[in-house]
Amino acid sequence: MLPRERVLAALEFRPVDKVPVLLFPAAGGLFEHGQKLLDLCRRCGNDFGPVDSLRLPAPPLPEDFDADGRYHAFRTDEWGTRWEYRIFGVWGHPVTWPLADLARLATYSPPPPPPLTGPEFEAARQAAARHREHFFQLSWCTSLFEKLCSLRPFQEVLMDIQLDTPDINRAADLLLEHSQALVRYALAIGADGISIGDDFGTQLAPIFPPAVWRRFFKPRYQVLFEPLVRAGKRVVFHSCGQIEPLLEDLRDVGVNAIWPQLPLFELRDFSRRCRGLHLAVQLHPDRGELMQHGTPAQVRRYLHHLVETFDTLRGGSWIHLEIDPGFPFANVEALFETVMELREGAPAV
Repeated sequence: MLPRERVLAALEFRPVDKVPVLLFPAAGGLFEHGQKLLDLCRRCGNDFGPVDSLRLPAPPLPEDFDADGRYHAFRTDEWGTRWEYRIFGVWGHPVTWPLADLARLATYSPPPPPPLTGPEFEAARQAAARHREHFFQLSWCTSLFEKLCSLRPFQEVLMDIQLDTPDINRAADLLLEHSQALVRYALAIGADGISIGDDFGTQLAPIFPPAVWRRFFKPRYQVLFEPLVRAGKRVVFHSCGQIEPLLEDLRDVGVNAIWPQLPLFELRDFSRRCRGLHLAVQLHPDRGELMQHGTPAQVRRYLHHLVETFDTLRGGSWIHLEIDPGFPFANVEALFETVMELREGAPAV
């Protein structure tokens, strides 16, 4: 199988010739581990894109360190949010929100989406066509909940959604329109689907009561994903937290695969539930206790357990590889080597 065929088979719950892999070259891990991690990435491969063009990230700027020599950077993004960063290559925290005062909503504009005509678009369309000759291609789409929480303080967003205020609905619709433009772009360049993420769970349950989530978010996702469903494209949805009560809703709106926080679920029950919903699973090994504090032997056992529990060779799942700062390199090496062994040792199907 070509990598693209392998991913399509996994999404359609058909047998695969070997364990599919999505490799995400996170800057923080590459910066910490350097060339030895880059070499592992290139050896392992990636069914979602080429690895020969991977490079190490540029180091932090001198001005990104405080007087004590600790990394401490600030950046303002294209949305007008000012972010504070404490670990290089790791997501920061917003410290200034452009819609902290919702009176600004009347004059606020999101950044422009990519063009649908012209040389830049034509180059992107041709690059996408070359990509799909070999690899599965996921485009991307702006989140709704998480982006709201970078435009307006988190606690305010929670209260606004609970109260169903007119302003928070207008803000959400503004984001929906921006995301719809990104979906149109993905369709125009011919992407196989989109990846989108919103962290909707705490460690124990969804952040919102399911009825509130279904009132505020579900209709918007339905509108956002409908053109993709109609075109036969795929939707991969990431959400940290315990979101099991929302799985059927996500499938209802057109989600084909879920990228969950695996340690919060009983894996055998979760595997059966997702297979029953025809919801593929992106298997991201535990980046907390296991990768930071476990042993290489535990990492190896966990990966074998994942592939067995989710019956990966029968379709319906793939491995997600992403290395954060703080992972001992022995665990990183065990992770990659085990994945490569699993891929090499897969029986013919």
